[in-house]
Amino acid sequence: MKPDAPPIRLLIVDDHPVVRIGLSSMLNMRGKILVVAAVASGKEAICFLDQSNVDIVLLDLRMPEMNGIETLKAICKRPFPPPVIVLSSFEFDEEIYQAVEAGAQGYLLKDMTVENIFLAIQRVNAGGTFFPTRITDRLDERKHRRDLSTRELEILSLLTKGLTNKEIGGALSISQFTVRNHIKHIAAKLDASDRTEAAFIAIQSGIIAVSH
Repeated sequence: MKPDAPPIRLLIVDDHPVVRIGLSSMLNMRGKILVVAAVASGKEAICFLDQSNVDIVLLDLRMPEMNGIETLKAICKRPFPPPVIVLSSFEFDEEIYQAVEAGAQGYLLKDMTVENIFLAIQRVNAGGTFFPTRITDRLDERKHRRDLSTRELEILSLLTKGLTNKEIGGALSISQFTVRNHIKHIAAKLDASDRTEAAFIAIQSGIIAVSH
């Protein structure tokens, strides 16, 4: 950034007040970034963008009501959308993949240093992208994995809950033999050796969200 360049106008979207306040304070202190607003929801972000222009949006993924992916898609549909950097506490492969597919220009973890966050904002503002190496490696791996169908996702979700083929078949009104065939296809797509490993991969990569 040139010494006389205007500050990068930043919108922070995160439902946690501590994160909004902390990031705003730390980034404003840099001098080359101006946090013009810090809002608590996707709907607030869209309303703000209807009235004001920003250079970069720093967006949390996990928010109630309108989540980060939905917000990202809504922002990217705008006539002249600002680039979006996703901010998350998690590294679930599926969430990262969905964010990139929806148009994210960067992906940051909340435990990253302020220096890295600042670098990401500068790089994206200059027209580039910012994805840590470990994330780009996993994105490449995910791109080579064939997508699961809606039915396969339904079966996989029940599989992660420990249901048998017969129980899954009963829940979905299909035969246990049809379930068995679907599980074979699921395992092949996930490069899993069996149903147990398929369920494990699904949970670890974030394909299936597990409530605690």
